[in-house]
Amino acid sequence: MEKLQIIEYFGKVKTIQEYNGYIHSVGRTLAIVILGSLCKLSDLVEIHQWASEPKTKEFLEEHFAISTIPTYNWLVSLMRIIKPESLNEMFTKWTRTLLPEFLDNLTISFDGKTICSTGNMQEYDKPLHILSGYLVELGLTVGQQTVDEKSNEIPAMRELLKLIDVRGSMVVADALHCQTETAESIINCGGDYLLNVKGNQETLEKDIKDFVNDDELRAGMKTAYTHEQNGGRIEFRRAFISGDVSWMGEHIANWLGLASFGAINRRFTIGEETSDEWHFYISSRKLSPEELLKYARNEWGIESMHWLLDVHFSEDSCRVRDDNANQNLNIIRKTALNYVRNYKNITKSKLPLSRLMFACLLDCYKILKIINW
Repeated sequence: MEKLQIIEYFGKVKTIQEYNGYIHSVGRTLAIVILGSLCKLSDLVEIHQWASEPKTKEFLEEHFAISTIPTYNWLVSLMRIIKPESLNEMFTKWTRTLLPEFLDNLTISFDGKTICSTGNMQEYDKPLHILSGYLVELGLTVGQQTVDEKSNEIPAMRELLKLIDVRGSMVVADALHCQTETAESIINCGGDYLLNVKGNQETLEKDIKDFVNDDELRAGMKTAYTHEQNGGRIEFRRAFISGDVSWMGEHIANWLGLASFGAINRRFTIGEETSDEWHFYISSRKLSPEELLKYARNEWGIESMHWLLDVHFSEDSCRVRDDNANQNLNIIRKTALNYVRNYKNITKSKLPLSRLMFACLLDCYKILKIINW
């Protein structure tokens, strides 16, 4: 096996192995796919056409020592033979280089996304479902784990917590992950949790709900509210929080680090229709009501990343029929989004991600600024 150089952690130099007999190296071909994705190209057909253009070929040779462009079939073959676990490990290590030393008070949201097109393919017994961790304030994906279906997100999240650094952060997730073992994993990894309590923790939900519904008890809770109007939609959110968990009995023993509980009442008005919802929470941190509102809202921040994958890369329409290839492309798309988001964070650019990526397509030398090459 001959060793050759590629971009380390997608930004510097690293050595990986090239399989004997292949004309084009794995490393440099992978670099082409990553750089093409930075130009907002959504599939391998577009990436191959882009890489084959004379100006692009000149750029790739000058800055990345890529002197020949592989065929389209080789691009597809590459995505199939690379182990997603290996690529994901490299992605996770590289992402750590983008993060601040301390994650204190930052939010990491966990949620899964199904690649919808895989549900209609005979090659898949079940649709491909990927659980991701997302650092909300910086807009960076910090890790992912492929699962068979949504119910398998529970153990997958615990495994993912071991791979990424959550020390000092607030970990948020939907009610599916309101599990005692998950709370313990978060604490053991150095983070704090804010978990949405629903029917899967029936006794805990009932106890908090009864407390909040008692007018006298609720009067002793700290409270804050927000009010937003967007077009014809009006939203009123009021938070109630208490750090007195002494009455919670067995729940204190079951939930490691339990330090506060609370509720948020959300009222939506659209036209003449009004809805009223209550959400109940537990946390390992003594939160203010303002913090409860902030972290609970940040739980939904990961949806912006899912939206970008669908809108910019048409992921839900992807017709790739190989499981490895689909997982690898998902990691590469997140790599591209992380690169552009990190560039925005550093430069304070007001341009949207889509325009920065389109600028790379028009002039590939702009890629060098995005990846700080």
